[in-house]
Amino acid sequence: KGFIGPDAVDLVKMPFGLNLPVGATHGAGVVVLENGIKMLQVPLWRSYLAGAILLGIAPCTAMVLVWSYLSRGNDGLTLVMVAINSLTMLVLYGVLGGFLLGVGRLPVPWQALLLSIGVYVALPLAAGYYSRKWIIAARGIQWFREQFLHYLTPVTILALLTTLVLLFSFKGEVIVANPLTILWIAVPLFIQTILIFALGYALAKKLGLSYDMAAPAAIIGASNHFEVAIATATMLFGLSSGAALATVVGVLIEVPVMLMLVRFCLRTRHWFPAPEIK
Repeated sequence: KGFIGPDAVDLVKMPFGLNLPVGATHGAGVVVLENGIKMLQVPLWRSYLAGAILLGIAPCTAMVLVWSYLSRGNDGLTLVMVAINSLTMLVLYGVLGGFLLGVGRLPVPWQALLLSIGVYVALPLAAGYYSRKWIIAARGIQWFREQFLHYLTPVTILALLTTLVLLFSFKGEVIVANPLTILWIAVPLFIQTILIFALGYALAKKLGLSYDMAAPAAIIGASNHFEVAIATATMLFGLSSGAALATVVGVLIEVPVMLMLVRFCLRTRHWFPAPEIK
């Protein structure tokens, strides 16, 4: 029935452990049989909303390091904020996601939600912590900073490009064939990003922060951890769901929008006091 409109519907995965008869209702969905598999048929706009929710509540813990570097931000402050975001996601992502998806009357498979947090947040956090300790113990802090991090930096860019290629290879046909749908999803995501950045940048100026602190503080609030959002949407609702499409659209607009905001920061750095030289 199309990708836009009140009659458009989406088929999403049944929550784990839920066994309802065909025709039964669950939240905003109705159980239907699709190719011999029970699925939930929900209004498509609710599925898009679910993707936007999962994207919006995932604070950035990766690419913000690149945006901060490009905007000449304070690397130390950025790392501290990334650590705080990682811990915040570990504790609150599942709680907020479950609550907001429930408000949208969408199925909340808690087991899958917690599993995605464990795999995509807790596991990398623990792996990074223990691998850093092991490398420093084996080779020393100087080698870690001057050699290991130098070789690791290109991996970030390569991983981002690989992620984008894989994502768009799965969703590229839908994106090209339905530009109006993509625009419909992208507009609120764009507005959300700009508003959060503007709020953070204005508060930083009000508080009298120096530019190298204001820029990354505003940018990290506006950017999202789209890898976790995409993985969670796919795990909860399926790769072909509207929720997964909405998170991919978030990636589609995030990179150019964040580059635009970085450029804006560089052009307005004179609005803020110069950083103190110690």
